[in-house]
Amino acid sequence: MKFIEYADCEMMMIDLANILASALENALLSHDRVTFAVPGGTTPGPIFDTLSGVDLGWGRVNVMLTDERWVPETSARSNTKLIRERLLVGKAALATYVPLYANAPTPEEKLPEMAAHIAPMLPINVMLLGMGADMHTASIFPEADQLDLALNGTDVLVAMRAPSAPEPRITLSADVLRGAMSRHIVIIGDEKRAALEKARTLTPIEAPIAAVLNGATVHWARS
Repeated sequence: MKFIEYADCEMMMIDLANILASALENALLSHDRVTFAVPGGTTPGPIFDTLSGVDLGWGRVNVMLTDERWVPETSARSNTKLIRERLLVGKAALATYVPLYANAPTPEEKLPEMAAHIAPMLPINVMLLGMGADMHTASIFPEADQLDLALNGTDVLVAMRAPSAPEPRITLSADVLRGAMSRHIVIIGDEKRAALEKARTLTPIEAPIAAVLNGATVHWARS
């Protein structure tokens, strides 16, 4: 794991956007199409704002979430809504969005179909992950119902339900996350820095983020 500390959050967001853009440009030099996986939540919004204005071959980029809440795009809790409003605009509007939600009551009903669609786009070329204070990443939560499958299985996608998650989730498995060729993790604040350090001493069952730290670059700013 490589750890980069930034003087402030604003600088980190700009620098990280440039790092991701460079990684995408490098991947496009040797691939006809590339896959870019990103997290939801509020943290990456400023990164997306900068990235969306970068001039690169977005028409050859598949953009997907690392995980999604099983809610319609019209929901305020939809990660897709954030992606469409903050990343898939400007120059990045040319990218192809690969959804992790379909119109069905439960994720299990669409899981095989969605996994089959995503599999040819793997491995992920460039990936950004977040981490919760509980040491979850994507929607791989401690105490989740399918935690062992998400951590140790070879499925592309896993449906997840966890005590701390109000609705069902769908997530890329740890196997897929670890396979990303350029892997970055962004965290903010002392609480998450402490959680990261703790995770390095725990097993992935206790701290799911531990499953993807090896080979990753962690970007941190206090505020």
